[in-house]
Amino acid sequence: MREPGEQRADHEQETEDEQDDVEGRSRREDHGGRVSDAVRVTVLGKSPSWQDADGACSGYLVEDDGVRVLLDCGNGVFGKLRRYADYVDVDAVVISHLHADHFLDLVPFAYALSHSPRQQRAERARPALHAPPGARATFRRVVGAWGSEDLIEDAFELREYDPAEVLHAGPLTLRFQPVPHFVPANAVEVTSARGDGARFTYGADSGPTEALAAFARGTDLLMIEATLPEPEPEGPRGHLTPVEAGEHGRSAGARRLVITHLTDELDAAAAEEEAERGFGGPVEVAREGAVYEL
Repeated sequence: MREPGEQRADHEQETEDEQDDVEGRSRREDHGGRVSDAVRVTVLGKSPSWQDADGACSGYLVEDDGVRVLLDCGNGVFGKLRRYADYVDVDAVVISHLHADHFLDLVPFAYALSHSPRQQRAERARPALHAPPGARATFRRVVGAWGSEDLIEDAFELREYDPAEVLHAGPLTLRFQPVPHFVPANAVEVTSARGDGARFTYGADSGPTEALAAFARGTDLLMIEATLPEPEPEGPRGHLTPVEAGEHGRSAGARRLVITHLTDELDAAAAEEEAERGFGGPVEVAREGAVYEL
């Protein structure tokens, strides 16, 4: 038999747990339901090709005037997305390139869109999915390994974009810039038609290139990878070091620079310092849950 004091402690813990749950729902509702005057970018995942402890690979939620666009959907991103938005309210998903750490969570996303109980009632949500050339065949090979190869294309309105084209999602305009990587990859610019035309540039995975700096010229926020502590010793370049990321930001004249795609096995403070040396000003290291308003 428990002592009265122990019973009170258990009751108080239950009350605290209930309060935490209410507060958690409140945070999600505020993030997902509030219409802000600013473009809002939320980091859902920032890991490289292997996830941080309790982390996720590449995924960035861009919101403007109630429109939600998800840039990349790597390992672990779908679960993180659900903290900040209802997945049926995502208007479009844009994939920068066809490496698993940038698209693999399209699989659970597709299962939710296809099989969740509420998707069996009323009109089913079917977000647009914009992916690079070859995506349809790649997705079919992945999901066809164990089941229906058309899982992803049935759940989403899939179309393969030409990097030279311009896409639109509500007030947001998206443009692409091919960047050097080990498979065809594209940086993505998102510009709002509202207000002063806030610009967010996502560098995707990229080796050193003046094309990225030119593409991001004068951007309000440049989210750029800084994967490597040292450059690749040989062969083609497909990633940046923190100092190179900073130099690209400086060349672009970015108003704000955030480095991403770093493992938690590296010293984030040292990476930030190196990036600041290249940038010539303050730099932030991406962290999951961080929100940037433009």
